[in-house]
Amino acid sequence: MKPSNPPCRPDGTAPDTDRIRNLVELNVAVLLFGGTSLFAKIIDLPVPSVIFGRSAVAALAILAYSAMTRSSLRPLRRGDLAVLLGMGVVLAVHWVTYFQAIRLSTVAIGTISLHTYPIITVLAEPFVDRTRLRTADAVLALVVLAGIIVLVPEFSLASAASQGVLWGVASAILFTARNLVVRRYVQRYSGATLMLYQTGVSALVLLPFVTLTGGLAPAIGEWPLLLLLGTIFTALTQSLYAASLRTLPAKTVAIIATLLPLYSALLALLVLGEVPTIRTVIGGLIVVGAVMVETVRAAGS
Repeated sequence: MKPSNPPCRPDGTAPDTDRIRNLVELNVAVLLFGGTSLFAKIIDLPVPSVIFGRSAVAALAILAYSAMTRSSLRPLRRGDLAVLLGMGVVLAVHWVTYFQAIRLSTVAIGTISLHTYPIITVLAEPFVDRTRLRTADAVLALVVLAGIIVLVPEFSLASAASQGVLWGVASAILFTARNLVVRRYVQRYSGATLMLYQTGVSALVLLPFVTLTGGLAPAIGEWPLLLLLGTIFTALTQSLYAASLRTLPAKTVAIIATLLPLYSALLALLVLGEVPTIRTVIGGLIVVGAVMVETVRAAGS
């Protein structure tokens, strides 16, 4: 059974009701994404164990949903399976590096560093699509680099902030790679199907590491947090985000996604009591501001 796509108007756009629904879904997803970062701090397990639990719970939740809706999970084209499995490996490493960034530094630093991915995407797309890099994009990339430099109080690997930024930017690069692949497949598969493959493979990839570190049996008090992270903050959030890409322009998704660092910082302040430093605030404003300028400029082009 092929995934059902919303009927389009003659001009190829989705009906207003579908676009409004997807817009609401996207805003909810971004808010939940902001809350996801807190689990890197509040779950007292090694990062690979946290991501294994997150992936396994999410995969089981999505599998149950797919069974109830009788959704087909078979690849629609030859060669798709290898790509879907590959995206799962990338997702696993992306999540591990992101949580490691937060674990080593703060929620704000980790999230802001990850949020360099829109500019990284702008720099990577010309190579993927074989187009020329625009001068304005290169300038904004330099602005983002300046923001990242502000985030780092000292250029030393002994600095927790520096380590957090490095892990966060590495996660952003992986996230960019994943998104560039997902956009080519999102029209053929539902968001739930894409996430089932990715979370399932992510759990399998991390299983050997978790086994070696003895993290397969978390304390009883950690299970509710892992279930919450895997279901509401992963299975639901990722599916809503992927579904929004079906009818909303990429620029709309990018603009709304710029709220993620703000949500994360506010939630970290309220829940964890993390007060961002002046350097973090200034660096964050530079990064998010550059991303917003790039997004709005692209929307008008």
